[in-house]
Amino acid sequence: MRCPYCEATKTKVVDTRHDTRGNVRRRRECQTCERRFSTSERPIISTPMVIKKDGRREEFDAYKITSGLNIACARRPIPTEDVERIVDRVEYAIRQTGRTEVPSQMIGDLVTDELRQLDEIAYIRYAIVFMGMSNLETIRAEIDRLRSQRE
Repeated sequence: MRCPYCEATKTKVVDTRHDTRGNVRRRRECQTCERRFSTSERPIISTPMVIKKDGRREEFDAYKITSGLNIACARRPIPTEDVERIVDRVEYAIRQTGRTEVPSQMIGDLVTDELRQLDEIAYIRYAIVFMGMSNLETIRAEIDRLRSQRE
């Protein structure tokens, strides 16, 4: 590790902290100029390819799940931490399969299962797009199904 101040290569780790996502934050001190700085480390884990409905393949991108969830959860009383937890759980579940390719349908199903438990309105918003609900009858049927499960 090079010191960002003097570019010396001799540094020592003063403190190490781990967060819940597996990232490591280290506080370092340069042995030459004695200044301190922080570094952040994140494990590099290969992500599977996603097989889209039309057969295309693209690399898994957690940001796409986050942006879809943010749209579905807009103006709902859902903390950002809950959205991040859903993304983390979905990403973890995908990695646990051990597969090099996963269908987009599987990812969507994982997200809808999580959303259904978190907030029914956000779930319906997400499901309208994900499940391709193109008319009021299918949306109504899904709402009725949710209601019957609740009772």
